[in-house]
Amino acid sequence: MKKIINDPFQFVDETLDGIIKAHPDQLKRVPGEPRAVVRTDAPVAGKVAIVTGGGSGHLPVFMGYVGKGLCHAASIGNVFSSPSANQMFNATRAANGGAGVLYLYGNYAGDTMNFDMAAEMAEAEGVRVTSVRVADDVASAPPAEAHRRRGVAGIFFAYKIAGAAAEAGMGLTEVQRLAEKTCARMRSMGVALSSCTVPAAGRPTFSIGEGEMEIGMGIHGEPGVQRGPLKPADEIADDLLERILAELPLPSGEGVAVLVNGLGATPKEELYILYRRVHDVLAERGVRIHRPYVGEYATSLEMAGASITVLHLDEELNRLLDAPAASPFFRQA
Repeated sequence: MKKIINDPFQFVDETLDGIIKAHPDQLKRVPGEPRAVVRTDAPVAGKVAIVTGGGSGHLPVFMGYVGKGLCHAASIGNVFSSPSANQMFNATRAANGGAGVLYLYGNYAGDTMNFDMAAEMAEAEGVRVTSVRVADDVASAPPAEAHRRRGVAGIFFAYKIAGAAAEAGMGLTEVQRLAEKTCARMRSMGVALSSCTVPAAGRPTFSIGEGEMEIGMGIHGEPGVQRGPLKPADEIADDLLERILAELPLPSGEGVAVLVNGLGATPKEELYILYRRVHDVLAERGVRIHRPYVGEYATSLEMAGASITVLHLDEELNRLLDAPAASPFFRQA
């Protein structure tokens, strides 16, 4: 294992410390909680607060999207492990501006259990909390069991839409509705070319042959749906898009946002090759890309690979997607 680290068991805390020290104008620690961060302007009085969280190893997810027009706070767990309910509760306290709190996070069992516990603790103190779980990975369960699907890179779109709604002063019910609408209108799927190595484990999470790829692998190394020889970029894009669009019918003339996301060790040049194909396939169908996003938006340490997310837009989502936002890892004028 070759990593630029000190003690592997201090990996998460030293990462968090570095981010706070690099961006003190935007982020601060939650008082008394070393594993939670909050916007420097939080709590924002009179506005809904969006609180997220999850395991480390996925930057910019989760703490990288704490910022204006996005989330208000995030709790941070060990690598690929859920934060505790207390961490989430403390983040909630720090972010609550009196208009209620939306928990917005990926659909994983540990996160669900701990966020639910944190919500009970917050509600016992009179804080109104609602939750939306992102489950955009079409590879992780069939449509009939969509409630079991994992949340992957599409959580970026949920942050962006819900964050813009909260920034505009919408109420908790409306912010929740828009987050749920975003989740219902997007799908994602990815491909892995290599494993990642959790620092505390010191060895690759899984093995994959030099000339192989795995379609549908999860961002923690969960098994995909198909392993085989590495294909050219256009064929990979076609395969991922075919599975996404099978569940997201897009008549000619419709608009979408597209995210081509790198998993941590894929050069941007390769991501743009994938985007080129996605653009052309959608253009052939008469589908207009309103906004493209290409880069690392949700990673898995140093895993090589990429994912594609398509969000079916309408006028309401267009407006919120276009709204300005700013965090240490994402900025949109």
